[in-house]
Amino acid sequence: MDLQAFLETAEAFVVNHYLQVIAAVVILLVGWIFAGWAMRLTRKALTRGNVDPTLVPFTAKLIYYAILAVVVIAALNRLGVATTSVVAIFGVAGLAVGLAMQGTLSNFASGVMLLLFRPFKVGDYVDVGGTAGSVEEVSIFSTTLTSPDNIKITVPNSQIYGTTIFNYTGNDTRRVDMVMGISYGDDIQTAIDTISSIVTAHPLVLADPEPVIAVAELADSSVNIVVRPWTKTSDYWTVKFELTRSLKEGLEKAGCSIPFPQRDVYMHQVA
Repeated sequence: MDLQAFLETAEAFVVNHYLQVIAAVVILLVGWIFAGWAMRLTRKALTRGNVDPTLVPFTAKLIYYAILAVVVIAALNRLGVATTSVVAIFGVAGLAVGLAMQGTLSNFASGVMLLLFRPFKVGDYVDVGGTAGSVEEVSIFSTTLTSPDNIKITVPNSQIYGTTIFNYTGNDTRRVDMVMGISYGDDIQTAIDTISSIVTAHPLVLADPEPVIAVAELADSSVNIVVRPWTKTSDYWTVKFELTRSLKEGLEKAGCSIPFPQRDVYMHQVA
């Protein structure tokens, strides 16, 4: 009986308000078509604008559902439904969901900012929030890194965007910082000339900017010479590893000794 009464009421409503019903249906159909068109247009525009591929489908869907929400409210208003109450209910529900999902929404907001400002991209080697690795994927809620020993690391976006980001491959060139120690009895100029000839002869060391080779410190056991050549970022570790060996062998061949910390202990006999 309840179902029959409902159907009779619905039928009477349609008969008495058929123009409003038709108008509401038209609004829904036109709005649905327009939302789909807007979603496709947004996707194409973002793709042509070289926006991060992760952000494209998210933004397009967001616009699609936002338009549908407006269309549904407009259709209900056409049928005489008090849309103010509907909007209020949606607002209260949205607030409750937002309070319950603060962490998730924080990750979401941080993910959008990362995708918009792009402090790093896929393939970069970064240190974010104390975690280092190569960027594999930047998604809405988290970023996936791969460590040098091939461990997959997932970092929440809120822990990335709110901290200092070190992007080691963000620039085309990078400086290699090294320190070579020689004995106090060695000739400093001989050591500097030897280091300079080895560094400038390396095929991956850049001539501009010019390498810096200078005495930096008179340490407890050695005279420390800083060696700072520049190279392409992709060649950083190759240059560092090869120069470390070449400089040691070259200094020893030139008669310079590489000291190491030592301690003399004197024994006194007490009568």
